[in-house]
Amino acid sequence: MSRLDSFIRRLTAQKLLIERAVELVRDVPGPVLELGLGMARTFDHMRTLMPERDIYAFDNVVVAPIDMLPDAHHFILGEIRETLAFCGPRVGAPAALLHNDIGSGDEIHNAATRAWLAPLVPKRMAPGGVVITSFTMDLPGYEKLPVPDGVSANRYHFYRAPRG
Repeated sequence: MSRLDSFIRRLTAQKLLIERAVELVRDVPGPVLELGLGMARTFDHMRTLMPERDIYAFDNVVVAPIDMLPDAHHFILGEIRETLAFCGPRVGAPAALLHNDIGSGDEIHNAATRAWLAPLVPKRMAPGGVVITSFTMDLPGYEKLPVPDGVSANRYHFYRAPRG
C-alpha cells in the first residue's frame, strides 16, 4: 500500500470512528479529550459535530494552523504523560469521549506509550464514555466495541467505559 493510500485509510477510519463515537456518547455527559492535536483535523471535525461540548486538546508542540487552535483554556500544552495525569481541575469532569491520536507506526513507541497511557485513561473517563485509540490498551472492565464498517480490523480500537 502506498503512503498516500495509508494516509487516506487512516483519516477515513478516524472520521468513521469519531462519527460513531458521537452517536454513542450522545447521552453521556462530559467533555472530549483529544490526545495529540497535531494539525487539528480531528479536533476540528469533533468541534463541528459536537459544538455544545468542551473539547480539550493535549499536545507537546504546536503545529496546527493558528486559526485551528483551541482557546488557551482548552489547549493543554506539555508532555501528555504529565498533563493528562493532572488535568482534572482544569477539565472539571470525566470525559465522554477520549480520542488517542499519539500512536505511531512503530510498535516499540506504541508499547511504551500504552504502558503509561492505559493506567491514566480510566481515571479520566465518564461511565459509558468511549475511547478511540490507534493501538490496543488494557482497560479492565471496558467493553471492546466493534469498529464501524470501512475501518480495517486492528487499525483502530474502540472501547466503552463501564456504565457504573
